[in-house]
Amino acid sequence: MMPSLPAAFLETPLAHRALHDVTDGRPENSRAAIRAAIAAGYGIEIDLQISADKQALVFHDYDLDRLAEGQGPVKALPAHEAAAVALKGGDGEGIPDLGEVLEIVAGQVPLLIEIKDQDGQMGANVGPLEAATAAALAGYDGPVAVMSFNPHSVAEMARLAPDVPRGLVTGANDAHDCDLPDELRARLKAIKDFRPCGAGFISHEAADLGRARVQELRDEGVPVLCWTIRSAEEEGVARVFADNVTFEGYLPG
Repeated sequence: MMPSLPAAFLETPLAHRALHDVTDGRPENSRAAIRAAIAAGYGIEIDLQISADKQALVFHDYDLDRLAEGQGPVKALPAHEAAAVALKGGDGEGIPDLGEVLEIVAGQVPLLIEIKDQDGQMGANVGPLEAATAAALAGYDGPVAVMSFNPHSVAEMARLAPDVPRGLVTGANDAHDCDLPDELRARLKAIKDFRPCGAGFISHEAADLGRARVQELRDEGVPVLCWTIRSAEEEGVARVFADNVTFEGYLPG
């Protein structure tokens, strides 16, 4: 049976990469940003990358350069070394792993986990990050859901952790900003893999929410989240077409 997305995900705005603000010492996906979101009563969206020793690291980019005091691919580091690489704009804290983040959140707010594509072209070369994610989530007692742009990743989570709600991250997939083969790009744009991969919700690109396919799914009862909202005005527009927002750069009321 398809696990339902907990109601909390439709009621509480989700802080994109947690409630980050480097001007206040809270980098993206950091412990400080996660604690700030909890204190403010917001849900949290985080990203996962794989470590060299096959652990789930809470980090958005594939490379360290933009977000951390290091260079090169995140996946080249074992988790204990990643923990020692300071995040830029923080107090010296390093890259956390999923287990530690789960201990911090501890079911206090909904936690939405994006599994970053490890295949490189949204293909079937997945597995280690999904396995690490499922292992970390085993026994977690709180509102949690996983999602990915890669339908193969969603299908793998359905196999490994069938009781964890899962969704597909979707968007316009226009040629000018999507470096994928045309046939694959069209398939993702049409959200053809939603049911085959075992997804139960989508998180869709905000600027494309009004598209017929997205609203067709919503009319069928599929929860529609969206990314990324950056102002109250954008939120007002998005809520016409989506059930909840993922936000950054402002505080929803």
